[in-house]
Amino acid sequence: MNDLIPLVNKLQDVFNTIGSDQIDLPQIVVVGSQSSGKSSVLETIVQKDFLPRGNGVVTRRPLVLQLVNTHLGSMPPSSVSSDGTLNEAPDRAEFLHLPNKQFFDFEEVRKEIETETARVAGQNKAISRTPIHLKIFSKNVLNLTLVDLPGVTKIPVGDQPTDIEKQTRNLILDYILKPNSVILAVSPANVDLANSDSLKLARQVDPEAKRTIGVLTKLDLMDAGTNSLDILSGRAYPLKLGFIGVVNRSQADIQINKPMADAFKAETEFFQNHPAYRAIAHRCGTNFLAKTLNTILMNHIRDKLPDIKAKLNSLIGQTQQELTSYGDPTFTGKAHRGSLILQLLTKFASDFVAAIDGTSADISTKELCGGARIYYIFNNVFGAALDSVNPCENLSVQDIRTAIRNSTGPRPSLFVPEIAFDLLVKPQIKLLEPPSLRCVELAYEELVKICHNCGGKDLSRFPRFHAKLIEVVSDLLRERLGPTSDYVESLISIQRSYINTNHPDFIGGGGAMSALERASQKKKKDVDRTRRLSAVNMALAGNGSDSPAREENPEKPLSSAMANLSVHQAAERADRDRERERLNHVSQHGGPNNVSTSSVNGSPHGPFLNYFFGGPQQRSDRPILQESAHRSGNVHNVAKEMVMPKTVLDGEPLDFDKKLDHMTDSEEFSNLNEREDMETQLIRSLITSYFNITRKSIQDLVPKAVMHLLVNYSREAVQNRLVATLYKEELFNDLLQEDDNLCAERAKCKAMLDVFKNAFTIINEAM
Repeated sequence: MNDLIPLVNKLQDVFNTIGSDQIDLPQIVVVGSQSSGKSSVLETIVQKDFLPRGNGVVTRRPLVLQLVNTHLGSMPPSSVSSDGTLNEAPDRAEFLHLPNKQFFDFEEVRKEIETETARVAGQNKAISRTPIHLKIFSKNVLNLTLVDLPGVTKIPVGDQPTDIEKQTRNLILDYILKPNSVILAVSPANVDLANSDSLKLARQVDPEAKRTIGVLTKLDLMDAGTNSLDILSGRAYPLKLGFIGVVNRSQADIQINKPMADAFKAETEFFQNHPAYRAIAHRCGTNFLAKTLNTILMNHIRDKLPDIKAKLNSLIGQTQQELTSYGDPTFTGKAHRGSLILQLLTKFASDFVAAIDGTSADISTKELCGGARIYYIFNNVFGAALDSVNPCENLSVQDIRTAIRNSTGPRPSLFVPEIAFDLLVKPQIKLLEPPSLRCVELAYEELVKICHNCGGKDLSRFPRFHAKLIEVVSDLLRERLGPTSDYVESLISIQRSYINTNHPDFIGGGGAMSALERASQKKKKDVDRTRRLSAVNMALAGNGSDSPAREENPEKPLSSAMANLSVHQAAERADRDRERERLNHVSQHGGPNNVSTSSVNGSPHGPFLNYFFGGPQQRSDRPILQESAHRSGNVHNVAKEMVMPKTVLDGEPLDFDKKLDHMTDSEEFSNLNEREDMETQLIRSLITSYFNITRKSIQDLVPKAVMHLLVNYSREAVQNRLVATLYKEELFNDLLQEDDNLCAERAKCKAMLDVFKNAFTIINEAM
């Protein structure tokens, strides 16, 4: 039982060697406000003056204080005589940061604490979380482990940080929140207990007061006639571990270096002679406090030791697994290098193939990746890009009319020339090339991304090897990118090289003409319907002028007013009036010979197809030489006009060059007649139909080409390429060069595993 505290001290020493705080070891945490007497309580327990003193915050770093009662097993060999008896060895102190140095003068201990505090926390009264570990060996102490924390302060003084109170409270809470910590709450008796900062903090983390022990200081400084008997008896503020009253040395006693023995004697006399505390004097004083803390800590350790053992067992398993993940350095020896490299090559290639096939064990649930991403590129990205291409993009009416006229040369055309269709549709098919090449690039980028994500933690040991693997696979993908892009370009060129107008899905000339004729008839019907409705509205508006008469004779119904003019009659009358005006205009300007029979019958151009492809009565757009001959009067004048085109009979010059300069294409194509407009629409229909056929074919062929030439080829060739490039004995040393950081992590993990095993062995021996 008495060995439990030294056991914890050993565990603490073991964990301090690696700076690990994963195990919550049982310890007593001293909490109190500034100038509450914490340091005096600790010095009285140790019976040495070793803590820094002064104004303001003096304790600025946690002080982990291990008290070891010296006995035969803990004394150095020089303290043991030849007959086995214990010599009078002086008390000594040791710091963890000075492992090979012992302090016998405790004034030097105080100076070392001040120096170490200033080294880490600075000179501006700031605090630090880094603890100072101090071990004191003395025959006058009981085995204890105490943690002295900075006192709670309210207002920053001097050059202290403005948030000094927040920093101090957070530091205290970090220690007392641990369930294995026993809270030693120090409160001055001459201040109302309701204002105790230490008890307030203890209640936050220990609301049931199961692991809090109260200490009342400065009982001798209370006002006359007052006492703290109710508090010490547990009636005012009950704690499961109770309150203990102590009387420390005053500031005057400290200044005159009053011996500790005299201080103990004065404390005992105070409690025995005080009328209020006389009955509980045996439960007061520093000696009783030290014995109580020793008993509480041993019981606490005994209760928590099974949990500590289970925690250690779990940590050993976790650390062992972590160490295994770093790899075994013995396996990288000369005899195993080849097999290790071959194993890692195969693992990398398998991960690459599995990511493409979707069989990887580490499939992401957050985003599409690998083969699923390639499928998305083919069906969503590439498909949407093709659908967004307009079949007649950048193809204006001017372009279409120019192509039609250029394809006929000097001859007039009776039909829409097929050469114009070929000339116009090929550049439109070329519009499918950029999205097709972009599809290849996206698939290539996704394969490169898959390559960078392969390898896992096994390859992280060898960064050079991993980089070489990525480089080789990237070179393979880059090699396949060129042929794949060239083949996709050839697919577009193939489509442009031969325009197959016999394709079963192509609308053809007849189909396009039928569609245009139906659209024209529908448009004409819509115009006629609009005209009739306008005539009816005009008729109704004319009859509406008789409204006063209707108002005078309200008995006459509206039907009698409309009886003389039906809707049908109004429409026919409007048609006849317009036809009569048109005939009069033609007879006045063009003569009767210019009016066709079909125009008289009400149809301006006769049958649709005869009009579009030219009929016997169709007027030519080009002037004929006979008219010039009749104007000139003889053949000589006609020849003269052909040789000298810049003059006419009246001698006035015709500046054709000037007219050609001022006449632009936009003016020429701004007003199209009905035939030209129909030809333009026909060409657009044919281009759209053939473009849609080509687009559907490209949308099917490009993904197949990418899969065959890039994805599947890389998938099947990656293993052979890696082995052929990297499985060379002269490269083994360079490839298996481990990362320095990983080696350091592995060494740290191995050291931690040894510490955990050592601690587990210590606990097993104690239990």
